[in-house]
Amino acid sequence: MAGLKKTIIRSGLESLYFSGGHHLMRPLLGGIGSILTFHHVRPPRLEAFQPNRLLEITPVFFERLIARLVRSRLDVVSLDEMHDRLLNGSKRRFVSLTFDDGYRDNLRWAYPLLRKHKLPFAIYIPTSFPDRLGELWWVALETVIAKNKRIGLTINGKDQFFECASVREKRELYDAVYGYLRSLKTEDELRRVVRDLCACHCVDIPALCEELCLSWEELGQLAADPLVTIGAHTVNYVMLKKLPTDAAVRAEMEMSRAVIEAALGVRPQHLAYPVGDKTSAGPREFRIAAQLGFKTAVTTRPGVLFKAHRNHLTALPRISVNGEYQQQRYMKVLMSGAATAMWNGFRRVDAA
Repeated sequence: MAGLKKTIIRSGLESLYFSGGHHLMRPLLGGIGSILTFHHVRPPRLEAFQPNRLLEITPVFFERLIARLVRSRLDVVSLDEMHDRLLNGSKRRFVSLTFDDGYRDNLRWAYPLLRKHKLPFAIYIPTSFPDRLGELWWVALETVIAKNKRIGLTINGKDQFFECASVREKRELYDAVYGYLRSLKTEDELRRVVRDLCACHCVDIPALCEELCLSWEELGQLAADPLVTIGAHTVNYVMLKKLPTDAAVRAEMEMSRAVIEAALGVRPQHLAYPVGDKTSAGPREFRIAAQLGFKTAVTTRPGVLFKAHRNHLTALPRISVNGEYQQQRYMKVLMSGAATAMWNGFRRVDAA
């Protein structure tokens, strides 16, 4: 099913590009700007089983994308500048670059290129990651399945066992377990299942955080650069919509901002919702972010920015730079607004 979905998406992007449809639609659907989302930027891994490959792009692709942005007529702007343009209008189209989660490869591979071209960017930090208390549960799940030929999992109080010797079995099992975890009603349930799974199969969750995520010292290096905006991304990287009370949501947002300010001396004015889709952030979260005074808050709902987003500054869409679609022509289609408009049923604002 996942493979079929990728094929359909890829076919749609190819059709819009080679038909020239994205050029024709851009004046109507391209909006005034866009926000790009990155996660990992690192050399390609060799393993055949990579269920989280959508979260990583290669340095070569990233460099080509940056070179294209530099040559284009787009202004690459900071989140503060984006905020100002949304409020006051913009005669020129713009793009903002954002990195989620604070991975160490951002410093190693992405930052030197951005600094070379003097391009501003933002990095959203879940504070439990540099504190080395974070749980990258999707990576932990991949690691468990990658290392084993058979795993056990307790589902609805029953012990079940699954074969995963082949790459195909691993992919199918990952998709099934990931879907099951996302369907659980609370974050506590999800985390408990993953912790038990890792304990049974000798996967060290804190070690994954230590290996992959920036330390406070490394974040300090980035924060000292005027090109860099440090944004809040909650404390524990929780799907906020699954939290039972407004107070719990508020605490994740407020504490994240307070910890970053104490550690780096900068108070975040911008927020990203973890996961960021409709199952993870909605009107309640948008309202609380506004009440807390964040200038902007971003989702992962696909879309470009229109003038109407000035009234929805804590529910902004982004364009995910997906590792499964590392073609410059796909980025042209996505940033034209054509593909995301079709995805959104041609609604300019999706804040419900």
